[in-house]
Amino acid sequence: WYQRRVREAVVSTQSTGLPVRILGSGVRILEMFHGRSWSFKDIALSCIGRLLEYFLAKENKRVTLLVSTTGDTGSAAIESVRGLPSVHLITMFPEGMVSAVQEKLMTSALDTNVHVCSVQGTGDDIDKFMKSVFVDAEFAKSHNLGSVNSINWARIMLQVVHYFYSYLRLSDDECLDEVDIIVPTGGCGNITAGILARMMGLPIRLRCAVNANDVVHRMLSKGQLAVAECLSTIAPAMDIQVPYNVERIWYLVTNKNTTLVADLMREFESSHTLTLPPSLVSQLNCHILSSASATNEDIRSCIRKVWNEDKYLICPHTATGMHLFLGNSTSPLPPSKTIILATASVMKFEEAVVSAGVDFPDFEEVKELGTRETRCSVMRKGEDWEQVLRDKICEISIQG
Repeated sequence: WYQRRVREAVVSTQSTGLPVRILGSGVRILEMFHGRSWSFKDIALSCIGRLLEYFLAKENKRVTLLVSTTGDTGSAAIESVRGLPSVHLITMFPEGMVSAVQEKLMTSALDTNVHVCSVQGTGDDIDKFMKSVFVDAEFAKSHNLGSVNSINWARIMLQVVHYFYSYLRLSDDECLDEVDIIVPTGGCGNITAGILARMMGLPIRLRCAVNANDVVHRMLSKGQLAVAECLSTIAPAMDIQVPYNVERIWYLVTNKNTTLVADLMREFESSHTLTLPPSLVSQLNCHILSSASATNEDIRSCIRKVWNEDKYLICPHTATGMHLFLGNSTSPLPPSKTIILATASVMKFEEAVVSAGVDFPDFEEVKELGTRETRCSVMRKGEDWEQVLRDKICEISIQG
């Protein structure tokens, strides 16, 4: 019975297919956003939700999941666990730093096991106090805390499959020597999965696209990791200054050099700035061949260009990938062997599309979403956010 449930968990993964759109330039767009929250994260998280249900039922346990989101993870996590009797989910997002549709997808979830909070701070602020709660091992164990952010290894493991699928869709009946995969990047979970796929022998060249919060681009191009002010951009899911998966990436590319990684992380966490050893930068660049940072205007320009030339709307995160593709003028990527991962549906980003000078269609799904009731609590500036979170966790545990 249990083995059957595990198989069912994998088979029931949310996806109505991952279509490939070929643009006039020849570059491929892999549409990964056809799940219930219109994000690529639905694919892995829907499977995790079913696996959680299986293992919790097997061990007669409950879990409280904590999720920090700057856009897409929150609603995908909600859709993966809503209504599950053994799971409570606390989702926290930075107030005013997600799109209106992203927020509505979260706050319209009225299930009793879903708790949505807006925080009057940044996504990095949320990551910091959420991490402090997890670091308190006794508290985390007593309340059986977990997370489905990409700090959860299962997310990374499941996302490895995306890369094999992308390669096979691009190569069709013939196995290409190598293909280029452009990955819009925030917390570096997806690019970590890409590195793992490459290490497993998949012939891919990874390219990393970011928005104006360019900490990952600076790390890859200059060997500098430094925390700056987190900017609010029109690609909000990537508004991150502390990409928490870089520790995993360093571990992988240094052949599991735990001593080096631990030393680097201690220095970075104490000073918030770090110069990477040249050998590590070289190892990173063996796996991630290039990166690019897109400003808001770069993103608007790409949305506009793709619409004008192909009558195809891309979301602002996908537009960062298009910016990288178009920006390789001195060493252009071969379009027929290049695929951009389209990580979210444009339906979530009316503000970005309109600001690019493109008319936004009347999506029936968005209209229906606008009619839903909402519920959301607020963590206000000046409050002890960590204590507010701890109090909420305790309240959930008491309720059972």
